[in-house]
Amino acid sequence: MQPLSVTPSSVHTERSTMTSSLFDLSDKCVVVTGGNNGIGRGMAEAVARAGATVAVWGRNEERNAETLASLESIGNPSLALGVDVSDESAVVDAFAETLDAFGHIDAVFANAGVGAGATRFEDMSTEEWRWIFGVNMDGVFWTFREAVKHMKPRGSGSLVVTSSVSADFGFPRGEHYAASKAGVRAMIQGLAVEYGRYGIRANAIAPGWVVTGMTDGFIEGDRFEQNVKPRIPTGRWGTPEDFGGIAVYLASDASQWHTGDTITIDGGYTQF
Repeated sequence: MQPLSVTPSSVHTERSTMTSSLFDLSDKCVVVTGGNNGIGRGMAEAVARAGATVAVWGRNEERNAETLASLESIGNPSLALGVDVSDESAVVDAFAETLDAFGHIDAVFANAGVGAGATRFEDMSTEEWRWIFGVNMDGVFWTFREAVKHMKPRGSGSLVVTSSVSADFGFPRGEHYAASKAGVRAMIQGLAVEYGRYGIRANAIAPGWVVTGMTDGFIEGDRFEQNVKPRIPTGRWGTPEDFGGIAVYLASDASQWHTGDTITIDGGYTQF
């Protein structure tokens, strides 16, 4: 009987194949709300490079077109829809249109959000409060509600919301924003428990300070640079590209037993 011969190169090839297939998204359709800018675009482009069919929803048609061109250059079927997630009917219609285009949806990243206006709490209007919650909470509710209706009969799916580390500490002049980001975490925990039996997993991503269209008006100012950046152990602000890896993981079969979690990506900010 001849001994089995295994060369190092064959072992490396086998491991590489197993790893790549684990994170292969070529059979997945992924929706990213707010996917035309910032963290959302970073996630959308990453899952596309991993093979996914991608639909981005965003309010800005110009950025939608730019993002669609970028996704199409990667080579996979893509779609960009003009959607205001604070409008229930717009969310319902967009989900139906995405299904008509691709036939199924495997992962939904509820990333669309709006930031605080640095208003003193005592001066905050009811309209501003409700505007923040209309996008950051209601929009997530409607998006995930439509997703669950589709995923439950299929017996699988991944729901991911973009939360924030602001839910973990006092956020002055942004109480409405922080409250909305804490609220979606509670929503995620409930979804994980209620729908785990149907093969649906639900997780939150909590970014730290990231340079995006929402933050570039103040994050790179001298005062903010001096007071906040030294608290980031990695020594830099985050970028949208820093969220590509976690997006691929949560959309892939590698995360099949990972649910009900909040995954913090902040360069170590909350540990210091």
